[in-house]
Amino acid sequence: MYKILTLNNISSKGLERLPRDRYETASEIQHPDAVLLRSFKMHDWTIPETLRAVGRAGVGVNNIPIDKMSARGIPVFNAPGANANAVKELVLGCMLLASRNMLPAWDYARNLKGTDAEITKQVEAGKKKFVGFELSGRTLGVIGLGAIGVKVANAAQALGMKVIGYDPKITVKNAWQLQAHVKQALSVEDMLSKVEFLTVHVPFLEATRHLISATRLQNAREGLVIFNFSRDGIVDETALSEAIKAGRVNGYVCDFPNNLLINHEKVINLPHLGASTKEAEENCAIMVADQVRDYLEDGAVHNSVNFPEMEMPRNGGQRLLVVNSNVPGMIECISKSLADANLNILDLLNRSRGDIACTLVDVNNAIPQTVVDDIQSKEGVLTVQTL
Repeated sequence: MYKILTLNNISSKGLERLPRDRYETASEIQHPDAVLLRSFKMHDWTIPETLRAVGRAGVGVNNIPIDKMSARGIPVFNAPGANANAVKELVLGCMLLASRNMLPAWDYARNLKGTDAEITKQVEAGKKKFVGFELSGRTLGVIGLGAIGVKVANAAQALGMKVIGYDPKITVKNAWQLQAHVKQALSVEDMLSKVEFLTVHVPFLEATRHLISATRLQNAREGLVIFNFSRDGIVDETALSEAIKAGRVNGYVCDFPNNLLINHEKVINLPHLGASTKEAEENCAIMVADQVRDYLEDGAVHNSVNFPEMEMPRNGGQRLLVVNSNVPGMIECISKSLADANLNILDLLNRSRGDIACTLVDVNNAIPQTVVDDIQSKEGVLTVQTL
């Protein structure tokens, strides 16, 4: 029986992917094999000795100590793309809000007073203050062409917008999904000089901190409107505030309110709504539950932020999974331990990523504990499991 600890409420649609005859799931459970979570901050959390996998039902993993997990040989899974449609729809909705001045217009309308005739007169007199513009024919820049960025780019193009994309690390899969008429920017600076709208869809890393900086904003096309539904810190908000005051930036829409922005003119603050739909929560939970199950049962790795992608069909017998530091000689050590126990290798897969290496081995007979202990004793080995 596998034990799964849930540190946040996880959609029942996801938990249903874990059969009750093989999985016990609870918010309080001793000696868990895996953890499922959403926003729970794990940095000060005591990692159980039994823990074998962590599943984040979402995309960002800033709340998880990746380095600590890697040092213990524990993969961390997330759910890229599961909330992509939710974020895409929010970006499109906010582009419409910003371009048509809907929020100040709504605020004006709800504060009208008088008879119906007087209100009608006030409407006709006041509407000229909220004249907007149409999206069709405008140019949108998309930084980050992952699952979300590609959907935003394609949807914007369907609205009649011109789209410029920038992502030096775009995958072949995402490139195939991108509409042919999306243009390529050579740099962030190149993009900012050409676009009227900008949306960022990149993870928050040291390399992306203040990706939208004071220097880059100085070179932006006047009247730029910026959307940030990725992470706080990607936009230098102090520089942004100054750019709005100077008239270079016409607006900012973000999911991360703070004291600088909360009452700022031409800023729309939302309470982190990017993935806040029932469908997105269900999709994330299903995706990450499947990934954790595949790893616990078969050693397959899909969408891990610290482990290499790997999957090997079952070839009979029993399966061994070894996670170790990425150093020479490990396959030879594993093979020798198996051979010394008179076990024949039916199939073997070895993959590495950075400092982590993983080996799956199918053998012809049951693997005795002495073999597991022998491999575990080797320098550099992090975890050894029979599956």
